[in-house]
Amino acid sequence: QLQASGGGSVQAGGSLRLSCKVAGVNFRLYDAKWFRQAPGKERELVASIASGGPTAYGDFARGRFTASRDNVRRTVSLQMTDLKPDDTAVYSCNVLTTWGRETQVTVSS
Repeated sequence: QLQASGGGSVQAGGSLRLSCKVAGVNFRLYDAKWFRQAPGKERELVASIASGGPTAYGDFARGRFTASRDNVRRTVSLQMTDLKPDDTAVYSCNVLTTWGRETQVTVSS
């Protein structure tokens, strides 16, 4: 199970933080990922955090978003800064085949 929190509405240039609490899997062994899906668009990868820590980002996220994980607290986080209206989407966390609740992020211009 993945319990998601965070999200909301901000103006362009603002920041938001998303978090997921992971239960039910041996979290430290697996990659954790953040995805997003905007209306009318395909779901896209935001960030992938390997079990050992290296993180890969989608081109749009690099330099603005920071994904992190705490294997002891079993949490995955996504810190988003300098948000743009194009970042408006539902965001969700993923470990293996388990998905967290979708969280709406809305950025107004």
